[in-house]
Amino acid sequence: MLSVQAAIEVKTCCAALYESDWARLLLGESFHPGGLELTERLGNLLDLRPGSRVLDVASGTGASAVLLAGKFGCEVVGLDYSAELVGQARLRARDAGLEHLVRFEVGDSESLPFVDGFFDALICECSFCTFPDKSSAAREFARVLRAGGRVGLSDIALNGSLPPELNGLLAQIVCIADALPWDRYEALLREAGFGIDRVEPHPEALGSTVAAIQKRLFGAEFFLKVKKIEIPGVDIRQAQNVARIAAKTIEDGTLGYGLLLGTLL
Repeated sequence: MLSVQAAIEVKTCCAALYESDWARLLLGESFHPGGLELTERLGNLLDLRPGSRVLDVASGTGASAVLLAGKFGCEVVGLDYSAELVGQARLRARDAGLEHLVRFEVGDSESLPFVDGFFDALICECSFCTFPDKSSAAREFARVLRAGGRVGLSDIALNGSLPPELNGLLAQIVCIADALPWDRYEALLREAGFGIDRVEPHPEALGSTVAAIQKRLFGAEFFLKVKKIEIPGVDIRQAQNVARIAAKTIEDGTLGYGLLLGTLL
């Protein structure tokens, strides 16, 4: 397990990464594979409805929280480690006219700033695998949910060993670097007090994301050449190679993606 200081450094680095223009260039509007379509699928599986109190952990720019509130009429609290992203999310909720249903706070997924048993449901999209202390995060998920409350994760799953090239910046952006097998995610939730209801594979979501990243990288290379954009410290050719290797690991089944749902017992 990482030391407290090392864990803080990982979280700070990850937050800064998602604030960057580099992340936006690669990922576009949605910061997780499957985009808002898979978020809506998660909301349906969690049976969200008006009056449901939902926590979105690692909510980023607020796209998922706003979608869930608008689609299902539920009350959503988004939490993110990045104050910059929380500010952007608040503007998104305001622009959507949903401030009466959605609010955003700065906080740590491993020490949630909410009372016990407050939420009916919790989602965490393509972020759980990046948390330095996943056991603590899972216990916190259980603590803030009421008895019978439900958790819904979307995340990358690992089946085998990653090539060494997938340990850098691009791998961090698409949540690959610290992915676990499905049975490890399930075990972490069970240890925190959840029963596992469903594991639903969506490998196509990850494949589409990496394919889109490859296209954007080639576009970025062109604009760099004609001096239309600047990305300091980024080696486009190296990033293209990493994306190619990531695509291959998806094709051969080493990396997958999907939804995992559980109920607090």
